[in-house]
Amino acid sequence: MPNRMKPLVVAAIAGIAAGTWLASEAGAAEVTLKLDTVAEGLTHPLLLVEPPDGTKRKFVIEQPGVIRIIGADGKLVDEPFLNIRERIPKLTPDFDERGLLGLAFHPDYRTNGKFYIAYSNHLSADADLGVRLWYSHTNVVSEFQVSKASPNKADASTERQILRTDWPQFNHNGHWIGFGPDGFLYISMGDGGYANDWGIGHNVTLGNGQDLRSLNGKVLRIDVNGTQRGKNYAIPADNPFVGRTDALPEIWAYGFRNPWRCSFDMGGSRQLFCADVGQNSYEEVNIVTKGGNFGWRVKEATHCFDYANPNKHPATCKSDGMIDPIIEYQNCNVFEKDCKGLSITGGYVYRGKIEALKGKYIFGDWSKQFAKKDGRLYVGTQDGGKWRLDEVKVSNMPNFNAYVLAFGQDSDGEVYVMATDITGPVGGQDRIYRVSQ
Repeated sequence: MPNRMKPLVVAAIAGIAAGTWLASEAGAAEVTLKLDTVAEGLTHPLLLVEPPDGTKRKFVIEQPGVIRIIGADGKLVDEPFLNIRERIPKLTPDFDERGLLGLAFHPDYRTNGKFYIAYSNHLSADADLGVRLWYSHTNVVSEFQVSKASPNKADASTERQILRTDWPQFNHNGHWIGFGPDGFLYISMGDGGYANDWGIGHNVTLGNGQDLRSLNGKVLRIDVNGTQRGKNYAIPADNPFVGRTDALPEIWAYGFRNPWRCSFDMGGSRQLFCADVGQNSYEEVNIVTKGGNFGWRVKEATHCFDYANPNKHPATCKSDGMIDPIIEYQNCNVFEKDCKGLSITGGYVYRGKIEALKGKYIFGDWSKQFAKKDGRLYVGTQDGGKWRLDEVKVSNMPNFNAYVLAFGQDSDGEVYVMATDITGPVGGQDRIYRVSQ
């Protein structure tokens, strides 16, 4: 379950959360779906996406640093599209949150061949001594180009690093990336790691989530088609904090702990959905809006939060103007009854052929237990202006049990589930399913 939980041996999952109040409300239902196997033999797949070139190929990122292609014929191409294993720190085999974390194709990919990845890199050699002594790695967003020789091969020599961020701890990386309907690149940034948004590399007073001088705990919005002094990108003029001296202009929204994962709705008003992994008690799904403050570390979902006593939620807090999630549920780390999981996994609004699912948000949770594969699938349904959480029953796999890693979506709006039987990024035995009925 890369990039959203810490190992059981470290504070017994003290770095994540989940919850369940919406599932207990009147009107909650059970949704019956099928899962059709699309690909097998992968290693911790974290995304499936189609390039905007009409070829119907599906590109899959694997956490250890490889991008694979599922051809239009449905077969997994033997040779990887890109392999950057040597650029990624050695991953811990039993559990790690670093690795190849994001992939996005330029809206004009058909003509310019540009695509972007987000990955964990070795610490910068020129970083100051404190960073080199105490920090874990450097997260990078880079531009590459497809090879001129083959559409199924990237040219690894074309890397142009867009953004580098030194990362305090190994976890809470976020680093979903995606182009919005406005043509700008959005980047989800976790709070920097450890637990409670506290410790080395965190703002002691505010936490990184509320610190507008830090990129951590934010959703960023940048223009990869331009550059400006000191940056390999440009700042869109209408970003909410442009012109302010107390905030970084890249920031689109803030107050996040570990947004894993985000997606733009293909239809409707093209809203940006982000699932944010909580601390110990509650998980949440947010619709991210310009300049919005989504609470962390003042709040955990809809509940006030005390970083010094994370399991004791204060009755009140200074939360004026903060935006509550559309969905929250209880984490099994704290709640034994009515809990839904340990770490939320963001998904997609369904826009495929199944009429009953259209407009519903399909997502999941990594597992209800760390030591046992017990992942869950959920559907968020907007009903009377509010969102309801419905549990999913897999009809063709009555004993479905796996760790739910991530989701994907193709150009037809169909949704895919990525699952594994082990906690670490090894093995080559993981699977991708397509949601069907």
